[in-house]
Amino acid sequence: MDQGGSRKIFDACVRKEVGMSHQQKTNVWYQSSFELFEKSLNGEATTPLHAIRRGALERFHALGFPTTKNEEWRFTNVAPIAKAAFTPTFGLPGHIPSAKEIERFSFGTPHRLVFVNGHFAKDLSTVGKLSAGVALTNLATAFKQHRDLVDAHFSKYAPFDENPFVALNTAFAQDGAFIYVPEGCQVDDAISLVFVAVGSEPFYIPPRNLIVLEERAQLQIVESFVTTTNASYFTNVVSEISLGRDAVLEHDKLQHESLQAFHIAAIHVRQKERSNFTSNSIALGGSLVRNNVTTVLGAEWCEATLNGLSVGTGTQLIDNHTTIDHAKPNCASHELYKAILDGKSRGVFNGKIFVRTDAQKTDAKQTNMTLLLSDDATIDTKPQLEIFADDVKCTHGATVGQLDENQVFYLRSRGIDEKLAADILTFAFASDVVNRVHVPALREQLEFLVHAKLNEGRKS
Repeated sequence: MDQGGSRKIFDACVRKEVGMSHQQKTNVWYQSSFELFEKSLNGEATTPLHAIRRGALERFHALGFPTTKNEEWRFTNVAPIAKAAFTPTFGLPGHIPSAKEIERFSFGTPHRLVFVNGHFAKDLSTVGKLSAGVALTNLATAFKQHRDLVDAHFSKYAPFDENPFVALNTAFAQDGAFIYVPEGCQVDDAISLVFVAVGSEPFYIPPRNLIVLEERAQLQIVESFVTTTNASYFTNVVSEISLGRDAVLEHDKLQHESLQAFHIAAIHVRQKERSNFTSNSIALGGSLVRNNVTTVLGAEWCEATLNGLSVGTGTQLIDNHTTIDHAKPNCASHELYKAILDGKSRGVFNGKIFVRTDAQKTDAKQTNMTLLLSDDATIDTKPQLEIFADDVKCTHGATVGQLDENQVFYLRSRGIDEKLAADILTFAFASDVVNRVHVPALREQLEFLVHAKLNEGRKS
C-alpha cells in the first residue's frame, strides 16, 4: 500500500470531522487502511477467513486501545501507539536486507523463514530436508495449500473479544510462519523465524504465526525480532500454538528491535494430554514492549515452563504478562522471570496462575526477580495465584533488589575493578535464564547481546 495515499485518506477524513474524538480518528485511520487491504485481496475478500478479519476489526473499533484505567494495562500506557498513525504494510518493501545481514540471526539452523516488515522473503529463506508430512512455509501460502489445517486452528486459541491488539492483528493478518509437524515426527534441528523491520516512515507490522504439533511430535523454534532501522514502527505479533498428546515444543524468542519501536506480542498455547511446552523469552529492544504468554493445560499430565529475561536501559518500558491456566488435574508448571533495569527504565511483571476446580494435584511454582542498577529504575510486579482446588502445591514470590555490596567488595578484593565486578554479578543474575536456552548458537549470541546491553546502560 502506498503510504502517502493512505495518509491522505486519513487526513481528509479527519478534516471532515473536526470534532472527532481521538478513538474515532484512530478508527477512521485503521478502517481506511483495512479498505485498501481488502482491495488488494481480490477474490480472497469473500472467504470465511476474511469474515473473521472483518469481525476482528469491528471488535477493535468497539474496544479501542486500552488505557491505564484498564486493570490489565494499569502500569503500561499505550497512548504513544494510539496517537500515532502507523501505516500497515501489505507487501515486501523496495529494499530488503542481504542474506549476509541476517545470517547472524539464523543461529546456524538449516531451516530459516525470513519475514521483512511482516512479509515472507523467499530469497532470504532456506528450508533443508524435512521428514515427510512436515509443513514449513509462510501463512499466506498455507491459506491456499493447507486450508483445512488453517481453518481448523486459525483464531481458535487467541481470542480477540477482550484484547484490542489481538483484534487488530487478526483484522490485518496476512502473513507469518506456518509450521505443521505430523504425528510421531521429531524435527531434529531448530527452526529459525526471523522478523526484520526496515524503513523510515512509521509503519505497522502484524505477523501472525500458526504452529501445530500433532501427537508425539517434537520441535524447537527460535523466533527473533530485529531491525536495520532506528525509525519508529509498531510490531503487533500473535502466535497460536496447538500441542497434541505427548508433543514437546521449546519456543525461544529474542526481541532486539529499535529503541524507537513498539512491540506488542501475544502467544496463546493449547496443550493436550502429557504435552510439554517451554517458553524462553528475551526482551532487549523497543521503546514500549508488552509480551503476553498464555497457556492452557487442557488435559492431564501436561507440563509448562515459562522463562523470561528483560534488560532495560534509558527510558524503556518492558511489560511481561503471563497466564498459566491449570484446567485439568495432575499438571505441573514452572515459571522464572527476571528483569535487569538501568537508567530510567521501567519493568512490569504480572504472572497469573489459575487452578480450576477440577485441577487437583496441581504443582505450580512461580518466581519473579528484579535487579535495579540505578535509583531511577522501577518495577511493578504482581504475582497472582487463583486456586479453586484443595489438593495442590502452589508457590509464588517476587524479589526486588540491587547488587550485593558484599559480593562486589569480594570481587574487588580479588583485583577486579568495580565496573567489571558489577558486570560479572549482573550477568550471573541473567545467566540463570540464558542457560535454559537449548540452542547453543542462540545461547552464545544472547551472552554477547546481554553484555552489550549492560555496557550500553552504563554509558547512558
